[in-house]
Amino acid sequence: MKAWLPTLALCCWLAGCSSLPLVGPPAAAAAAELARGGEARMQANSERFVVVAVANPLERVPSRAGTSLSSYGGPPRYTQGSRAARTLAAIAHEYNLRETAAWPIPTLGVHCVVFEIAANAEREQIVARLSRDERVRLAQPLQDFSVHATGQSATELVYNDPYLPLQLGFAAMKTARAHRLSTGKSAHIAVIDTGAQTEHPDLRGRIQAVDNLVDADRATFELDRHGTEVVGIIAAAGNNGRGIVGIAPDARISLYKACWYPPAPAAPLARCNSFTLAKALAAVMATDARILNLSLGGPGDPLLAELLTQLIKQDRLVIAAQPPLSRRSGFPANVPGVITVGMAESPGQEAVLRAPGRDVLTLAPGSRYDFASGSSMAAAHVSGLVALLQAIAPGVDRQVVEKILGGGAALPDALLALEALAPRARRVAER
Repeated sequence: MKAWLPTLALCCWLAGCSSLPLVGPPAAAAAAELARGGEARMQANSERFVVVAVANPLERVPSRAGTSLSSYGGPPRYTQGSRAARTLAAIAHEYNLRETAAWPIPTLGVHCVVFEIAANAEREQIVARLSRDERVRLAQPLQDFSVHATGQSATELVYNDPYLPLQLGFAAMKTARAHRLSTGKSAHIAVIDTGAQTEHPDLRGRIQAVDNLVDADRATFELDRHGTEVVGIIAAAGNNGRGIVGIAPDARISLYKACWYPPAPAAPLARCNSFTLAKALAAVMATDARILNLSLGGPGDPLLAELLTQLIKQDRLVIAAQPPLSRRSGFPANVPGVITVGMAESPGQEAVLRAPGRDVLTLAPGSRYDFASGSSMAAAHVSGLVALLQAIAPGVDRQVVEKILGGGAALPDALLALEALAPRARRVAER
């Protein structure tokens, strides 16, 4: 497999290319329907797809006469160059592949494509042949990932009153006392997960940006459980007279839907793949979010590892859920620089930190509240704690975070962690 250039930057997902000929509504609708069908097959059966990257020298997209003023003064936009187009067309023909989706990685100078392989082809053989092809920078399977939760609790609980006394992990970490020093104001957390009920009473106005990288189904986005649980733990509104309180109730949240729930009666855990996760990681690069929550995991993935490594090099603090078998293996747990978080209730894990992860009271779709378990929930707690620290010490780095949040030896103490950043914490509290 060809070596990647040392610097990896934003994967710009382009819904359309202004350098292409204009098409009428019927043709455009047909193209959109074809793309949706390919992505649906990709989500249903990733084993028939491969990810390929080829050289793509950047070509500036010219502005069209008569475009709106919003196009003037904006950043340069780039798309698939003619060289990459010719190369990909030749590869598709020679290997009997069908393009399903594509996106450029500009500063790396490559174009990534998800290809569907022929029905009678063996994916391992296709990847091996592509990896030896001089025109190919990277070839890998389209891989599946899943969120790290134990699924829906057996009993659905509907709450109508404040439930702070039931937030045992919140209390054990002395979070309420820590809020005297920081509530996460000015911290920005990117959450890559499923969708979430953005209009939940405890989330309304708390999520500043959403990006659905799976489909255009807004209704399903609002019904997604795992993202609602994770974001609820991190940033549920505080002091609003209802529900629960998030670990960092004043942090800014950007939510990227890269995972989805398979149709019933499939397994209840949400799934993701290399394609959707790569788009989400690339999107985060364009933001000022310094904290990234990844309550998910799966096999090692070269493309995703490169993207995450670039984010870490940009001084982002990446919080990931410990894999279920307590080994720091696969993506994202095995990427150097990632802070892995395991359940405090499961000692002996290889996680860097531990946090509450069993029967955690959080939000549920339908404006409800329920208990959830898994290292996904533990990671969400730590993302919230890191936001508390980052709000009063913007330059806090991974080594400091790991040291003052316990190094995996004990449940983090939010108050002691903030006090460890004194005197800056005290100066902020006295304002």
